[in-house]
Amino acid sequence: MTARRRYWLMKSEPDTFSIDDLQRVRTEPWNGVRNYQARNFMRDGMKVGDGVLFYHSNTAVPGIAGLATIASEAYPDPTQFDAKSDYYDGKSSREDPRWLLVDVAFERKFERVIPLDEIKARADDLGEDFALTRRGNRLSVLPVTAAQWKVLLSME
Repeated sequence: MTARRRYWLMKSEPDTFSIDDLQRVRTEPWNGVRNYQARNFMRDGMKVGDGVLFYHSNTAVPGIAGLATIASEAYPDPTQFDAKSDYYDGKSSREDPRWLLVDVAFERKFERVIPLDEIKARADDLGEDFALTRRGNRLSVLPVTAAQWKVLLSME
């Protein structure tokens, strides 16, 4: 396996796509990202073998539900070209695609979700630069430092 260079937290609403869904399908394109900063993280930062904290958002108990791995380099998100898709973007073209995605592979599901409240309680250990607990940050794809990764895994 490729040595992990970077770590990420990727959010998904479990009603749309959960850690259980990823476990069932094993690998899935992470489509529908329509934020330029999140897209740039996928395009410029993510490499095959990077670690992913799979985060359940917009649910009764938001939190980290398991681990995954980046399984592909970034490539054009086909939903941007599909007029029937919720993620259609009429300003994007196949010659100059605006939106990208990466494939994410299941690694393991946690015994329990690590709740956001518990993560916030460890803010001193995670540091001020931890994007998940920073006020106003609603990105679906966030960088995680190696030190933050270790703290979060220790909470499992």
